[in-house]
Amino acid sequence: MRSIIRLTMILLACQFGLSNLTNGQEWSSFQNGGKPVSIDVNIPTQWKPDSGIEWELDLPGYGQSSPVVFEDLVYVTSVTGDNKETLNIQAINIADGKQAWIFNRLNTSPEKNTVMVSRAAPTPVADKNGVIAFFEGGNLVALDHAGKMRWERDLKEEFGKLGARHGLASSLEQTEEHVFVWCERMEDPFVLGINKSDGSTVWKVPGLGSTSWGSPRLIELEGETHLVLSAMGLVVGMDPQTGDRLWEFSQLAGNSSSTPMDLGDGKILLGAMGSRSGGPAEPSNGVIEVKKTEQGYEADWVWTAPKATCSFGSPIAHEGRAYFVNRTGIVHCHSIATGEPLFVDRLPSGSIWATPLVSKNGIYFFGKDGVTTILKPSDKLEIASDNSILEEDSQKPAAASGPGASFSGTVLYAAAVAKDKLLIRFGEKLFAVTKE
Repeated sequence: MRSIIRLTMILLACQFGLSNLTNGQEWSSFQNGGKPVSIDVNIPTQWKPDSGIEWELDLPGYGQSSPVVFEDLVYVTSVTGDNKETLNIQAINIADGKQAWIFNRLNTSPEKNTVMVSRAAPTPVADKNGVIAFFEGGNLVALDHAGKMRWERDLKEEFGKLGARHGLASSLEQTEEHVFVWCERMEDPFVLGINKSDGSTVWKVPGLGSTSWGSPRLIELEGETHLVLSAMGLVVGMDPQTGDRLWEFSQLAGNSSSTPMDLGDGKILLGAMGSRSGGPAEPSNGVIEVKKTEQGYEADWVWTAPKATCSFGSPIAHEGRAYFVNRTGIVHCHSIATGEPLFVDRLPSGSIWATPLVSKNGIYFFGKDGVTTILKPSDKLEIASDNSILEEDSQKPAAASGPGASFSGTVLYAAAVAKDKLLIRFGEKLFAVTKE
């Protein structure tokens, strides 16, 4: 039972993060391509159920992906039906929370709709041409901003069933020309580079062959862009133009859910869960550095945080500090430059399943039950505010009634920024928080 619950936590952690902020207007991919930071964004810092909520919208189905934003629209994905029969891509007007349009597609890989398997977990991407969404059963759909089909593919039909323990959850990553799809299934995993204009395959290479619910991340290293993937016991850098492996790093364990974060200067922030026995995943939380040599590339630890674990959202960095939050809501803060521990304390938000974000107002930690704690950048725990979006009764976990019951209540999965609004996504509801 304990093992089942822990594995479900891993699944949920991977996609409960933030999308991409571009030019202060677009939030167009998962975790902003690993850069969920904008000092110019002035998003809300105070809200409660009866104040600061500009609008809320019931979604047509259940989803665990992050919203993505392009200009005046926010896109969300969800699944509907006892066997996830219907796949939904929904466009919502940011200004008033009204639905602009919804696209429904028959799921070609129906599977029981349960808390034990991912449900619309991969986050889509958006750009000037529209939105591209991927569902864990293998359906890949590209639409324009009016909801008209551009192209679609069924990866199950092409490559066989995408079976993975607790389902796939890897979000899409993109460049101007390509979208990257990572299918780390149990048998014959693969990674695809796809032309965004017509959906054709640019390259297809084997996956990592290890458990992962993290997402691919484009990272600048030595003046080049690498596509970095993290799976249990392995981190790999690929050439996004060809899919060729450029480097590998295997001196870690437990890194099955977090997505790497680019720190610049060849350094990457990594997070990992504890071991199955409950011990720390040493040395797996910290910073690695990738250097170019005459033989190619090499990677090694700069420092590790042996007492930290990162079991829900991915770790985040801000103003020279790295933050790791464990499964019970304990935050470990370390100096990015030296790895020195700065503080360890409990967040009022409790357990987080969404990757934190930062703005000019502080570091936002989104508790799974709807409480958001904002910290001031400091070498000690300094709380700027605590905010609740749900009524107190709604934040109570569901009564236990069998395996997975702990995950069946109201869960805050993701947050994103839309201009001056903060979008907060639960399984079946989307909220827009605004400054008073």
